[in-house]
Amino acid sequence: MDDEGNSTPRPSKSKVILPNLGHELPNPLRFDSYAQPGPSNLSSRVPSTASSVAGSVVNHPARKPLTRRQQLLQRARAHENAGSPLSGIGSEALQSQNPQIKEDILRLIEQYLGEEGYLATKLVLHDEANLKAKERGDRQVQGKNLKRAIMEGDWAEVDLIVSKGPLVRTQNALLYSLYKQQFLEHIEYRELQKAFTLLNKRLKPLEHFQPTPNEFKDLCYLLSAKSVHDAPSFKNWEGVTAARERLVEAFGKMVEGEREEREENVFVPPNRLVTMLEQAVSYQIELSRYRPKDVPVIHSLLQDYTPFVVPNSIANVLEGHTANIKAVRFMGAEGKQLVSGSSDNTVRIWDTSTSNCTTIMRGHRSRIWDVDATTNGDRIASASGDRTVKVWNWQAEEELQRCATTLEGNLGDVYAARWHPMGNHIATGGYDKIVRLFDVESGTILKTFTGHSLSISSVMFNPLGNLIVSGSKDSNVRFWDSVSGLCIRTLNAQLGEVTSVDMSDSYLLTNSRDNSVRLWDVRMLRPLRRFKAHSNTSQNFIRASFAHSSLLVSGSEDGVLYMWDRESSEVLQTLEGHDGIVYGAVWNDKQSLLASYGSDAKIRTWEFDERKDFEFED
Repeated sequence: MDDEGNSTPRPSKSKVILPNLGHELPNPLRFDSYAQPGPSNLSSRVPSTASSVAGSVVNHPARKPLTRRQQLLQRARAHENAGSPLSGIGSEALQSQNPQIKEDILRLIEQYLGEEGYLATKLVLHDEANLKAKERGDRQVQGKNLKRAIMEGDWAEVDLIVSKGPLVRTQNALLYSLYKQQFLEHIEYRELQKAFTLLNKRLKPLEHFQPTPNEFKDLCYLLSAKSVHDAPSFKNWEGVTAARERLVEAFGKMVEGEREEREENVFVPPNRLVTMLEQAVSYQIELSRYRPKDVPVIHSLLQDYTPFVVPNSIANVLEGHTANIKAVRFMGAEGKQLVSGSSDNTVRIWDTSTSNCTTIMRGHRSRIWDVDATTNGDRIASASGDRTVKVWNWQAEEELQRCATTLEGNLGDVYAARWHPMGNHIATGGYDKIVRLFDVESGTILKTFTGHSLSISSVMFNPLGNLIVSGSKDSNVRFWDSVSGLCIRTLNAQLGEVTSVDMSDSYLLTNSRDNSVRLWDVRMLRPLRRFKAHSNTSQNFIRASFAHSSLLVSGSEDGVLYMWDRESSEVLQTLEGHDGIVYGAVWNDKQSLLASYGSDAKIRTWEFDERKDFEFED
């Protein structure tokens, strides 16, 4: 296969701006116009799971009209830094603070608990939710007291009642009506100073809750009028007692309307919560940059679905080394630089965006077998055939100041070196069959781990840093307690010399000289799958690694880069471009970028090019 082979696209980190799905909200100025908006028909807008994963990536739109999917993706990439694809519609269509929506969520949870058999928990939730009923009962008593105070004209009592908390959702509209009634009574009784104060302090801030455009203007006019009826908005005013009765009646209708909305006898369709989650996942799959042929299995709802990326095209070629390149690592999570070590005895820093070599570090007297960078990328470690590991402060301006420490004590070539996650220790392994743990600051050996019978090809720390994993030519993989120095586990079912080890979550990946890569369950210490196709039999350190948890990548002696799907064991992609042996490749998730290296003294970076279709190989 040439370097224009097929692949999957890069994971989407974009946001899609969808059409406005907002409702026509009720008029907040009138009690009798308030109504809860009906639910949006989201199911008609969200594709089913089956339909959302059908089809494959279309061709590049350069010569063909854009399809609907390409248009969606184009809009998504235009908002690359705007957030998740779901955030736009969520804030517009779903008003999560709406009391009705909150009650609906409780109903969905209560139904799900019942369907799954959590009956006791369902009852607890139901009882706790019914505490709201007591609050509603308290509001009913306050409502009765408010009606009485209005009819008696006890406005001090009215102010006291409404100050205790909202009695209705449109509390401000209620306050406007109460203050308006007081104002009109002051005008009727010619208490103009009180009316003026009430207008400025109470009614003016609530002016936008007036039911008609000119009502507040007419209230202002009444301060200089002879009668309430002189203002057009109040020419039909029936007097103090009748106005109070109408106000009490309007308040009663509003409370009754809200009580009907809260009725608990609401039909919830079966499996409604699961159905909505399926719709959400289908929506995420529909808008992802790559949809596989088979429906993907979603193992977690704690984060949005993102497909894995299978690079299919050369992004850049990094040239500068004069001999084969034994190791490459991205520096830091962003992956803006990468470090390489070569048989030309140099360590080089590369800018991944420009492909330029920005720094050359010299000092080793023999070939460099391995390189590694700290988590934040500020320091480099290089393992060499000169029996040393050098620690580099690569950002130092003076070349002589870049080598911060030289770690000595190995009795032969150092084939592997890895930083501890905390950046204070380095584990090494090599020809002398011993794993050593160095303190970087003092340059001393803290512990030695003995047990391998042949040279060690690869070492690494687990994510917590409490274990060191080593692979050896003796066909064994050993797990060492970094504190006690004891070997606590051994995998000895290998059929060939181990050339690399790598770990992701609870999975261990090993490459060995029997032309196979193996995946292991670390917790159970049992083999899960075997991946074949590449070539690894000669005296080379061919390394395999996780591009991410679902994608495995390995170099090969036939000059091809191989990538497998972790679940199916199928070869998803083969990449050709190197002239000679490919020793391995490393992945940067932030850029969805793969960097491979080999005997041709070149580094190649690979990316997904959507102009090329992707199909699973038969």
